[in-house]
Amino acid sequence: MTTPLMPSPIPATAVLKVGTIAPDFTLPATPDQKISLAELRGEPVILAFYPADWSPVCGDELGLFNAALGEFRRLGAQLVAISVDSAWSHAAYASQRNLHFPLLADFEPKGEVAKAYGVYRMPEGVCERALFVIDREGRVRWSFVSPISVNPGVDGILDALEKLSTSSKQDTP
Repeated sequence: MTTPLMPSPIPATAVLKVGTIAPDFTLPATPDQKISLAELRGEPVILAFYPADWSPVCGDELGLFNAALGEFRRLGAQLVAISVDSAWSHAAYASQRNLHFPLLADFEPKGEVAKAYGVYRMPEGVCERALFVIDREGRVRWSFVSPISVNPGVDGILDALEKLSTSSKQDTP
């Protein structure tokens, strides 16, 4: 009896390294509105790549992020989530889940932004469950790729934002 091959996670070397300038992008946030990373520059940004709208683990993860928005904002950060689903799917999903942050559609060309960040799962055609904290100048300061079936929580994000907050206070004369 043979067992189906499970796709292996992407090699850690493929994921953007800390210190790298985060690739800019412009993606649909709604069917008629786009958001670019460049327009968020000047404050920390959390990029949360997730596999798909309507999946149970993604729902738990994004619900947790929604609950933590006050903490993210207290630390001066903006949160955007990215998957390969369409802007229409995102609009319905965000409405049903009462999400208060943008869901960006890396829909066409499919996964282009996820590929630029090294977090596209080619065999399945979805994003890894991956997190990036980008500083005010646009550099990756923290990243984490979780097993696709595991909600990574918010502790790593909060720790990274606290470190950014502390380092920027020390840089101020």
